[in-house]
Amino acid sequence: MKKIERINIIMRYINNRAQFTISEIMREFNISRSTAIRDIREIEAMGMPLVAEVGRDGGYFVMNNSVLPTVRFTDNEIKALFIAFMATKNQQLPYLKSRHSLAEKLLGLISESQQDDLVLLNQTLLFEGTNPHNPDLLDLSDLPHPMLEQLIQTILMDSYLMVSVEESRQIKSYPIYLLHLYREKSSWQIEGFDLEEEKRRIIPVDNLTDVKPYPKKKRINKKKILEQLSKQEGAINLVLELGPKSIAQYKKYHPLKISISYTNPFQTTAILKTFINVHHPDELAEITNWLLFLGRDIKVREMPIEVVERLQESIALLGNS
Repeated sequence: MKKIERINIIMRYINNRAQFTISEIMREFNISRSTAIRDIREIEAMGMPLVAEVGRDGGYFVMNNSVLPTVRFTDNEIKALFIAFMATKNQQLPYLKSRHSLAEKLLGLISESQQDDLVLLNQTLLFEGTNPHNPDLLDLSDLPHPMLEQLIQTILMDSYLMVSVEESRQIKSYPIYLLHLYREKSSWQIEGFDLEEEKRRIIPVDNLTDVKPYPKKKRINKKKILEQLSKQEGAINLVLELGPKSIAQYKKYHPLKISISYTNPFQTTAILKTFINVHHPDELAEITNWLLFLGRDIKVREMPIEVVERLQESIALLGNS
């Protein structure tokens, strides 16, 4: 175990104890007396208020059972945290204010040289949605929809929801069992099972006006919901072989329910298998546009005739434009 890891674990070990001894630390962490003493002194230097007690075994106690001092990060851990912040700018992620205060606290923990490294990284690394002319590490101006955090807080308490949505200037309410909350095409979507119509429903968070738990008396058992969804899922009717160019396009964007299986260890070829509901106009249009987005580096094993016809129409229109 590395020294910094051991010291962090020792701090957690002693923080919730009224008192401890050097011998206990030696046994618990399998270290020598001199190493245990050095570690305790380092912990004291970091700000944990330890008080030594007179005695044969070198006892200590933590004054007022104080909370742990600031966690120490390695250089690479600090870089990883801030690169994650940089990569998620302008992604409309929830808890923006908390991320902003977290960034401020982390900057306050590190040295000037580490701060200089982060500024240089911010100027050098470019991610989608970032501004290369603004090196401010705390520029997290990607405000999400105001209902998103309320939705997440409700989800953490209950998956059975009554959601109110604005549609065609009218407010409609849907009782749903939440399956997923996901982000696609730069917007957040609720995927749920409609408890009244007993079907899968997608609801844009941008249209959300209210969310609250659904009354327990009217709920459907989760097992029955999953069984109903399983019955509604159709058999696979689209099978494609993807080459490296199409795989690269797939990684840029793909519908939530569509996944691929790589067919070689270098991940340069893959198989795509899914079900397309050809009787759903929106889904048919979306999959057609997405297949065009994948490009020509695909081989068709199986495809519904409706999709083939839509592709032919789209290609003809592109040829005439």
